[in-house]
This record gives sequence, structure tokens and C-alpha cells, in this order.
Amino acid sequence: MDSDQLLKRINELAAKKKASTITEEELVEQKELRQVYLKQFRSAFNDIILNTKVIDPEGTDVTPQAVRDAKKKQAAEQSKKDADSTDADK
Repeated sequence: MDSDQLLKRINELAAKKKASTITEEELVEQKELRQVYLKQFRSAFNDIILNTKVIDPEGTDVTPQAVRDAKKKQAAEQSKKDADSTDADK
């Protein structure tokens, strides 16, 4: 389910909850959908941050160290994943 569909269903359930016509099953569904949506949102936001480089007016890279470290960690994990898939192909 994409984000638009998730939000639409979450909002439908929120309207039902506000109108006091929501069932227990729908409450569980609403909670699960919210968790899925938040996971997708956080993942997309993290990707944006990791692909951002901050440059000051003098042209110096001033990307925060935490972001640089996270980029290195992500690159290392991707390299390991690539190596593992290459080994599995043999």
C-alpha cells in the first residue's frame, strides 16, 4: 500500500473514531496502518538526510559529522550486502 492509500485509510478510520462508530478490529487496523506509515515516512526522511550535503557560502562542506558517519555506515552495509549476494550467486 502506498503512502497516499495509507493516509486515506488512516483518515477514514480517524473519522469513524471521531464519530464513535469504529470497531475494535478497525482500531487495531488503524494502529497497524499508522505504524506502517511512520516506518515508510522515517525511511524516506532518512534517505533525504543521507543524500544531503551542506555547503557554506565559501564552498566548504559543513555537513554534520553525524550525517557523514551515517553515510559511511550505510555505504559499508551496502558493500557487505553486495558482497554477500555475490557470494550467494557462486
